Amino acid sequence: DVQLQASGGGLVQAGGSLRLSCVASGFTFDDYPIGWFRQVPGKEREAVSCISSSDGSTYYTDSVKGRFTISSDSAKNTVYLQMNSLKPEDTAVYSCAVETIMGGSYYGKKPDIRDFAYWGQGTLVTVSS
Repeated sequence: DVQLQASGGGLVQAGGSLRLSCVASGFTFDDYPIGWFRQVPGKEREAVSCISSSDGSTYYTDSVKGRFTISSDSAKNTVYLQMNSLKPEDTAVYSCAVETIMGGSYYGKKPDIRDFAYWGQGTLVTVSS
């Protein structure tokens, strides 16, 4: 069975850092892109960052560019999201999911949330001002 497990959330002051981890199982890790998404109550889920292990391409939403870094470790089947210079508006439940398009790339392409499945349980990130 395909499973994704997110962890690493917590409470941090503005300007601080957190590293989220997404451990994947049940599929060939390098064949499918994985993305991080966030959601706050009353708002739609937003794609934060995605990575394609097959070609190394990445995507970042504008609000996190220069502050967040996504990376993957194929040996551990894990995707990380390093979040620096956190802001109160980054507060959300962060989840990871796998894109169902094999070999997907983010060169010149934005992720479509409809292409993602197998949502892992989210991890709460709270940034205090």
